Amino acid sequence: MPLRETAPKLDPEQYERNFADIKPAMSPRQAAIEATRCLYCFDAPCTIACPTHIDVPVFIKKISTENLRGSARVILTANILGESCGRVCPTEVLCEGACVMHEKGQAPIEIGRLQRYAVDYVRERKIQLFRSGASNGRRVACIGAGPASLACATELAKWGYEVTVLDANELPGGLSTYGIAAYKTRAADSIREVDMIRDLGVTFRQKVQVGRDIAFADLEKQFDGIFIGVGLGETGELKLPGEDLQGVYGAMEFIEKTKIEPFPQIEIGRRVACIGAGNTAIDVVTAARRLGAEVVYLIYRRGPQDASAFEYELELAKKDSVVFLWQTQPVGILGREGVVTGLECVRTSLGPGDGKRRRTPEPVSGTEFTLEVDMVVRAVGQKPVTEFLKGVKGLELNPNATVRINDRHQTGNPKYFAGGDCTNGGKEVVDAVAEGMTAARGLDTWLGSPLGGQSSNEPARDVAR
Repeated sequence: MPLRETAPKLDPEQYERNFADIKPAMSPRQAAIEATRCLYCFDAPCTIACPTHIDVPVFIKKISTENLRGSARVILTANILGESCGRVCPTEVLCEGACVMHEKGQAPIEIGRLQRYAVDYVRERKIQLFRSGASNGRRVACIGAGPASLACATELAKWGYEVTVLDANELPGGLSTYGIAAYKTRAADSIREVDMIRDLGVTFRQKVQVGRDIAFADLEKQFDGIFIGVGLGETGELKLPGEDLQGVYGAMEFIEKTKIEPFPQIEIGRRVACIGAGNTAIDVVTAARRLGAEVVYLIYRRGPQDASAFEYELELAKKDSVVFLWQTQPVGILGREGVVTGLECVRTSLGPGDGKRRRTPEPVSGTEFTLEVDMVVRAVGQKPVTEFLKGVKGLELNPNATVRINDRHQTGNPKYFAGGDCTNGGKEVVDAVAEGMTAARGLDTWLGSPLGGQSSNEPARDVAR
């Protein structure tokens, strides 16, 4: 897609430096020192704060005794995507945010980096910690190959189920593969996790769209149970004049390019505007700067106190010299010969609130101005892609188009369970993992073999110390 002006290309080495891990891997010495700082709290507020309830004191204690295999096993038993979660989890507001070191006026234990350190050890050595359970004769299909489905498939495979994952994308992994900024995790990292799940006997069928390439009726005949973990769709529209101009992108469309295309091949505008102030918007603006954009604006109609992005994400963008335009509302996208040339904006003031809802932004007359930009990215939220499920008898959608479930993650059609973004509207990877595991337990109970008696969580032959 042509842009009016593109940012100058960087040296290949510079791209790699720009997209290096924002949380680099620990050395053995760093990990050993950090592990000894942990107080191994009995009540473990860090474990309670983790949606998958990884036993943090136990896995850190095993690191301190150089039992990395045992440490990784503790992590991956609770969260099979422990590697990616160690990279992308908002640890500052979850486990590390709950660390008792805060009460002592000290820095919290670097739980996320320690978690990644332990899991990287077994990944790099291709150590297989789990195996599939003896077959119980039951078959389950998982729709979507994102974190929720991967977690559900893993649990079921360990209990003896034959699991097939059906996914519309070319590559499995969902959000971790396509939708998280490359400076947090690369697509190859996500695929490496998927390979471990394949080793449990889980079958992946890519580029298959359920409801089009395979009918629900056929799926129901072939499988005893079905899990839905389809995630969210494209970014919502702004409904602004000029939104159809070349150079206007959705946030997911933009981020996907940074995950599956070589950095030097990605065209980025010299001047970029991103509309929104959530964590995805931060991924966009930070990636844009690291791709070489000279000026990047983050535009939000409210103030920083109302931004949904985590504070540490906002700080990351500030360090990359992103220009924040708070209380600014876009009113139109300008173009010439079909290509973006600018963004019309107006300043806003926040109207009176009623104490229950956020104050409504109102345009301030006479404050209109125009930004000269070459690219506009929408980062105003995504919608569930659940329309295709309306043909499933008994399955109901909530008013916000998420799938309606009970506390076992079972839908109105008892054969279908669901979890992840298609039920919660969009949360963190770790939340999707937790919901996928809950759904697996619900499926197992409904199918009459609670945990199948086939759990394969016991260590392989060379038992960890």
